[in-house]
Amino acid sequence: MIAVSHKDQSGAVFRPALKMVAIIAALFGFALFGQGLWIHAKAQLAQILLERAFSETIATGEPVKPWSWADTWPVARIDLPRLGETAIALHGASGQALAFGPGHVESSAEPGEDGTAVYAAHRDTHFAFLRNIRVNDDIKVTGKDGKTFHYKVVGTEVVRWDHSGIDVKASGKNLVLATCWPFDSATSGPMRYLVNASLVE
Repeated sequence: MIAVSHKDQSGAVFRPALKMVAIIAALFGFALFGQGLWIHAKAQLAQILLERAFSETIATGEPVKPWSWADTWPVARIDLPRLGETAIALHGASGQALAFGPGHVESSAEPGEDGTAVYAAHRDTHFAFLRNIRVNDDIKVTGKDGKTFHYKVVGTEVVRWDHSGIDVKASGKNLVLATCWPFDSATSGPMRYLVNASLVE
């Protein structure tokens, strides 16, 4: 008979437990990886559906929902040629709208109209590129009627959300793109980053 030391017995007991921990950790890692892929795939699919709905809106002149249960619909396309960025803007600035794209603040002007058109989006998704915007950059906004308006960036500022100074009835034809600030923060705060632009007639 072969004697088994106490040390060997404890190792034999813990080996299956370690294997189980390794398997659980691997499954958890695969789940997180799969969730990341699913979120990315869902975002890509959403953009395709939003583009399709916006094209149909322009063609028909009627609001077209990107999917049947949506409580919002595309109202504009925002393009920044120098940065190579584009985003479909949605009606309203509700939580669901901002999950899929910039939201057009309802009380603000339509693109090309007198007053200020305001679009808001999250700093870590659809408006993450605002950190790279410069004065004199061109911003193209195509409305739901298919007309495209060119705005020129005149400045940027950081303000409190309740002291933004945005006047949607201001004279002139203006545009504001708004997002949270600072860009690298992991938590929400009261500060907002505003990109101010004026229509190029």
